Amino acid sequence: MAGKVFFSVTMSLDGFIAPGSLGELMGQQWMELQQWVFPLRFFRENLKLGEGGEEGRDNDIARETFERTGASVMGKRMFDAGEQMWPAEAPFHTPVFVVTHEKRDPWERPGGTTFHFVNDGIETALDQAREAAGDRDVRIAGGGATILEYVNAGLIDEFSIALSPVLFGAGVRLFEGVDAGRVALDPIRAEPTRRVTHLTYAVRER
Repeated sequence: MAGKVFFSVTMSLDGFIAPGSLGELMGQQWMELQQWVFPLRFFRENLKLGEGGEEGRDNDIARETFERTGASVMGKRMFDAGEQMWPAEAPFHTPVFVVTHEKRDPWERPGGTTFHFVNDGIETALDQAREAAGDRDVRIAGGGATILEYVNAGLIDEFSIALSPVLFGAGVRLFEGVDAGRVALDPIRAEPTRRVTHLTYAVRER
C-alpha cells in the first residue's frame, strides 16, 4: 500500500516560512522561526550534535515526521541553499528527488542520503519518490514554491504546520498563489506546545 504525500513546515503567524533572500537563511529571523526545533533531542541526534536535548511532544513530532518519510522531494532553490549548509551527512537519510532543469548525476552522501536530479517535472519526481519510499510516506520538503506547485496540482494528501509566535513581515509566504477554489482542508488535529502550535490538515479537492 502506497503511503501519503505530505509536507511539514514551520510558519510565522503572518504566513511566512522563509526569508525572501537565500543570503538571509540562518539569519536572526529564520533562527527565531525555527527556535522550537534546535533544543530537541531528535534534532541533536539526527545532526550528530551530541547527546542530550529536550524530550516531550515537540520532540515526538519531529521524530515521527522523520520516521514516516521514505523519500523526499524538493525544489532547486532549497537544494542550492542546503548544499551549502547541510553537513556532509545530510539530515534526510533517504533518497531525495530534486526538481530542476539542471542535468546532474546522483549525489550520494554519507548516512543514506542520495540526491537524484529530476528534469521533467513535479509529477515525475513524485513518481520516483513514491517508488523509492515503498509503503512509507513521501515528504515534499520545500521550498515554498515547490510545495505550492504540489498543492495546486492536487498531489498533497496531508500537511502539518508548526505555527511559531514570530512575525516576518516579508519573505516566502507559504500559500501565496494557492488555488483556493480547488483546494479544501479538513482539520485533523491541533496540538499546542510551549513553543509552537502544531496544526495538521487533510487535503481534498473541492
